[in-house]
Amino acid sequence: MRNVSVRCILICVVLSSLSCVRSDLELGFYDKSCPTAEKMIFGYVKRHVPNAPSLAAALLRMHFHDCFVRGCDGSVLINSTRKHQAEKSALPNQSLRGFDFLDRVKSLVEAECPGVVSCADIIALVARDSVVAIGGPYWNVPTGRRDGLISRSSEASKELPAPTFDFTALRSSFSSKGLNLKDLVVLSGAHTIGVSHCRSFSNRLYNFTGKGDEDPSLDSFYAADLRKNKCKTPKDTTTIVEMDPGSFRTFDLGYYKHLLQRRGLFRSDAALATDAATKSAIIQLVNSPMEVFFKEFGLSMEKMGRIEVKTGSAGEIRKNCAVINV
Repeated sequence: MRNVSVRCILICVVLSSLSCVRSDLELGFYDKSCPTAEKMIFGYVKRHVPNAPSLAAALLRMHFHDCFVRGCDGSVLINSTRKHQAEKSALPNQSLRGFDFLDRVKSLVEAECPGVVSCADIIALVARDSVVAIGGPYWNVPTGRRDGLISRSSEASKELPAPTFDFTALRSSFSSKGLNLKDLVVLSGAHTIGVSHCRSFSNRLYNFTGKGDEDPSLDSFYAADLRKNKCKTPKDTTTIVEMDPGSFRTFDLGYYKHLLQRRGLFRSDAALATDAATKSAIIQLVNSPMEVFFKEFGLSMEKMGRIEVKTGSAGEIRKNCAVINV
């Protein structure tokens, strides 16, 4: 009987200690510790992003790239050093931009509440607020994330889904992060406000199978137009192309309509229409009011924002988003 009691006490102690280490994200996490934080962040985004609307896509992409490597922990913001290559150095992240914008937001918040608001939370809030600022959907952003202490280029190269992925690879990548096919479809909708460099898809235009051919899944008229007016050579590394031609600054259903016309820019975009379930989901979105897409996108963004988060006493609250605290 005494042994049972001792075991019960030990279990209670262990559970109690775990509850101190881990806690859930929550809405209004900073209401007491930094009550003006979210308002300040939204105000800054609202003032500046409408003047540079392409930033919305960049900041949304930053959040995605952060969450897919070691979870949503701000590790994508850490600078490389002479001895260590951080996530920023990985090829998929070399085209990320908006780091200076996030640094300015962090400085603003630090001036008000030093050492309180994490860079990981700032990324998540800025991504949502920048989409709202250009007329896109609003979604809840529970906060309480802490910043990670590890950032490795090799992990970013391995974990981030590539624009060359087929459906099987995409499904596996998203599934490994706890995201289902519905999440895959609606989160891909972020491409409605994006742009890409030719190098990310030029093989679909010039050398898809290594024989100088184009990708047969790409609409031939669209491919010809891209070769003539945009990506004029296979080695073009500077030209940018709209992911959603005609409305790339508007958060709408245009991206999905292009997919159904076989005009998705990446192979990974086109792949969504090769599976019966995801193609059906695309058709359903296109035939539904815009509010349906907005709602579903918001739900999947909130879900993505919880991937492998660090809370409680894990990680740290970085003073400078680019540098781990000394």
